[in-house]
Parts: sequence; C-alpha cells; structure tokens
Amino acid sequence: MQPRPLPQRLGPRPLPLHLGTALMTWASSEGAWKHWKAGSPSSKPDSHVPDAPIPDAIAALLPEIAALEARAGAGQFESALRREITRRLHRLADGVLAYRQHVVHRTLENPPAVWSEGNTQLLDYGATHRVARVRRTRAVLVVPSLINRWEVLDLTAEKSLLRAMAAAGLRPYLVDWGTPNEEERRFDTTAYVARLERALAFVAKRARRAPAVMGYCMGGTLTVALAARQPRRVAGLALLAAPWDFHADRTGHAFLVAAGPLLAQVADRVGELPVDVLQTLFWSLDPWLAMKKFGRFVGMDQEGAGVREFVLLEDWLNDGAPLAGPVARECLVGWYGDNVPGSGKWVVGGRRIVPSKIKVPSLVMIPSGDRIVPPLSAAALTDPRRGLKRATRLDLPLGHIGMVVSGRARDLCWTPLIDWLRDIPAKGR
Repeated sequence: MQPRPLPQRLGPRPLPLHLGTALMTWASSEGAWKHWKAGSPSSKPDSHVPDAPIPDAIAALLPEIAALEARAGAGQFESALRREITRRLHRLADGVLAYRQHVVHRTLENPPAVWSEGNTQLLDYGATHRVARVRRTRAVLVVPSLINRWEVLDLTAEKSLLRAMAAAGLRPYLVDWGTPNEEERRFDTTAYVARLERALAFVAKRARRAPAVMGYCMGGTLTVALAARQPRRVAGLALLAAPWDFHADRTGHAFLVAAGPLLAQVADRVGELPVDVLQTLFWSLDPWLAMKKFGRFVGMDQEGAGVREFVLLEDWLNDGAPLAGPVARECLVGWYGDNVPGSGKWVVGGRRIVPSKIKVPSLVMIPSGDRIVPPLSAAALTDPRRGLKRATRLDLPLGHIGMVVSGRARDLCWTPLIDWLRDIPAKGR
C-alpha cells in the first residue's frame, strides 16, 4: 500500500497579501527618508509641502542622523537603509520557504467516527484511552468553530486537550465539521444547530444520560443555542473564548465590520466564503504578524520542539474550511454588524436565544490576551442580568489559541476545565 502523499503547504495564506504588506511597510521607509532627509523641501522648518508632515519623534532624530551621515559620507544612510530592507525581505522569504519545506507533519491517528451526517462526523476520543470501557463515564460533546478545523484541540500527543480529557476519565465526542458539501453550502446557523441537536441525541443515547457540551470560539456560540433549545439533554455547558456581544469591544475589528456587507455579497454569489478571504479577516487583526513570526522562525533550531509546534500550528491555521454562504452572511452582517446575539435578537429554528433563560451549570473561560474574540464579548455571557443563569467565570492570562496549546494551557485551562466537567451533577435523559 502506497503512503498517502503529504499535502502541499499553502501558508501563510493569502501569501501575496502577507508579502505585499511586508514590501509596502519596509519599502515605504525608503520613500519617507527621501522626503525627510536634509536638503529635501519637506525637511525645512518653513516647508509648505502638502501632505508630507514629519512626525515630531522623527524630526527630533533627523539632526543626529544627518551628523552621522556627514561623518560616514553622503548617501551612506540611504544605502544602509536599502540593505536592511533587502535583508528583512530575504529573511521573511527564507522563513516562509523553511516552513513550507519542513519535514514535520501531524502524525496522530484520529479516533474512530461513531456517527455521521453529510460531511459532519463524531470522533470518539474515549477510544484513545482505556476509559472507553467505563460505561458511566461523563460524555462531553465538543464543538469547534466552523472556520478553523478541530486539530488544534489534538495537535500532538503531549498537547491534546481531547486526549487529556479522556485520560482524566471523561469521554469526549468531537464534532468534525468537515468541508461543506453542496447541500451544506446552503446551511445557516439554524441548520448547523439542528445537526448538533441530532449529534447530541446520539451521544445522550449512547451514554445513557445527558452529556456535557463544550464549545470553542464560534463553536461556543453555537452551543449556547444548543443548550437553549435542548436544556434537558445538556448536563452542563463549558464555553472557551465564545463570542457573544459583538459590540462590547470592536477594537481591531474595524476592517471586518466595514468589509462585512461586501464580503456577505461575495458569499451570496459564490455560495461560500473562501478560506483565503477568511484568512484576510484574521490578517486585518494584525497585518504585521506574519512578518514577525516568520522572521523569527528562520532563526530557530529547525529540529527543536518549538519549531515542531510552530509548523503544526501554522498547518492548522492555514487548513481551514470555507464558510457556508448563509452562515457567512449571518456572522458578518448579523453578528458583527448588527450584534444580533448580544442584543437578544438571535433566532434559531424559530426560538429566540436568550442566555438568561438557560439554567444548566455553565463555565465561561475568557482568555485575557485574546485578539480574535475580545474578552468583553465573551464576558457578556456572565453578565448578572443578561448572561447565563448559573455561570462560573474563569479569566485566563492566555491568548485565544494559547488557552488550548501553550505551555501553560494544561495548568491554567485544561485542569480547571476537566475538574469542572467531572463535577457536574448527574442528569438523566
């Protein structure tokens, strides 16, 4: 039997956008110097050159730079600047190539699928540990985002929240959304929550009692609707960085909010929001992130554990699935634009989703360093008036991804999460 060929790496996606950002950022410094250097019209105190003001911090340094250049020789600073731009561009390109050509790939064997519908399946992580033979183990339905795939929850044997849950006596059933097929490209959030309801019913029947439900990121938002619609089948609700009030803090989301209606039209026409468009939205949160991290990557020990984790995380980040067109419109216009969930107007399957009416025990984990889901957005679910009735709030000094894979994730996130899930009171079907 021939080994399956490894997938070609496409990241960081979209590559032209990352390279263009780097080129414009660094090359613009050469153009700025031509305007600001001694002798240029805009460098004179009485300059009336339009649209070319010199920032005060730069103006304070210009005399010192001019003195250094006078000693080194005319044009030396400009030449050094050009060499530095070239060095940085080469370093970025070398980092991207080193990543794309790296030998590391995710090698974990996925657990068996025990249920499927369309391109969605349930993976039984209890089968990865001997706890699978314990009938009364607490079952947990784990729901990841529709955008990024689930592998960040099972990155390596050492950094796998799902396997840690199984080893601790829980039985996680992971929702693998797959890639939308032709029918699923027409799904809205109601259709996805309805699918979760059927997956929940399967797990409840298999476990012979109501399971807990855990949602990560957008998966957490969907599970709030699931708990609202199926309160008797949910023993407890754990939410990890789940967005809810999309207007609580829009810092860093200006591009997403402004471009939302246009991107929704693209999704309407294409039938989905492609991965590269989704990655552009993540780029807008920190346009210079790829420059920084790939510049560092090329200088790392290419056989070290840090590089291995970097490569696996990048593979996960760049291997997302397109978002079904109707869901894309709901998220971009309804959630980020109109704050439908946070304002209490989100309707799923004819039922308005009101967190304050959800009475199951809930754990809301909020990473304080989250730039993808602002902490205030997730914290709305713990509001005494509008939030979940029986919510326990846990703030973590971690980031959105770091809460599940960083070196401190086990102590700060995994352990309290697992303890809380194990302590939920039993609830019959």
